[in-house]
Amino acid sequence: MNILITGITGFAGSHLAEYILEHHPEARIHGIVRWRSRMDNILGIRDRIRLHEADLKDHVSLKAVLAEVRPDRIFHLAAQSFVPASWKLPAETFAINAVGQIHLFEAMREAAPEALVQIAGSSEEYGFVHENETPMKETNPLRPLSPYAVSKVAQDLLGYQYFQSYGLRVVRTRGFNHTGPRRCDVFVTSSFAKQVAEAEKGRREPVIHVGNLEAQRDFTDVRDMVRAYWLGLEKCEAGEVYNIGSGRAWTVRQVLDILLGLTKTKLEVRTDPERLRPSDVPILLADASKFQAATGWKTTIPFEKTLEDLLNYWREIV
Repeated sequence: MNILITGITGFAGSHLAEYILEHHPEARIHGIVRWRSRMDNILGIRDRIRLHEADLKDHVSLKAVLAEVRPDRIFHLAAQSFVPASWKLPAETFAINAVGQIHLFEAMREAAPEALVQIAGSSEEYGFVHENETPMKETNPLRPLSPYAVSKVAQDLLGYQYFQSYGLRVVRTRGFNHTGPRRCDVFVTSSFAKQVAEAEKGRREPVIHVGNLEAQRDFTDVRDMVRAYWLGLEKCEAGEVYNIGSGRAWTVRQVLDILLGLTKTKLEVRTDPERLRPSDVPILLADASKFQAATGWKTTIPFEKTLEDLLNYWREIV
């Protein structure tokens, strides 16, 4: 079985490759990279996977890779995934996320029309949610509140359209927040963990800079999330959309408190206006019953353990 992962050098992509290598050693893993892609996340598995240079903005390069690999399954994880960056670079976000997916789909139509493909959507698609609309089902209205979220809605609906129009075997997932070791430090859990680790080593003042602490998010360990991605293509129906999440919401303040409880260093908490968004989603809480019924998936790693592993990761780095 040939597996192609876009975004293989990223956070979720590298964990997915590790999961497949451990649990499905018969699979041959291929990944798409750009010439400037950082390889840090895949150094431990580099000799067990095959990398191909291509760019989501370049349909020709994608078609060439698909024609060579002939993938049976594609996990489309590559994206501009940092919400605040989308406010500054909305056109670039759309070029990578929405237009890039069109290029992938068109390449699939020409070179790999029978492949199963998972589109990694986001809970940010739901955006503004009324109190009586949580936990959020796949049938909830989509009211995106950032350029990133709108681009993920576009990816989601493009997946549906290409399934209906051309019969591409697209499974759409809306993953809620996931974190763990190797999470980039621009994301809240990893930002906090890195700041704690640096303060412990005396590499920064004993201050944790924070944004909105009242936002509530449904966090899943990335190692549970990539297992869900695999199951999505194993057991879910093409053309359908599925929420993936733990079913529990944590405030960002609770996240911070857990991390502060894992260190003996006394730290001040200080609000940084630069970390506040023009508009923020108050709560993201998954109803993942549809996905669980289809796959039998459930989370296995407690969130406290996820944060401990994340903090220890940054302790090693700094």
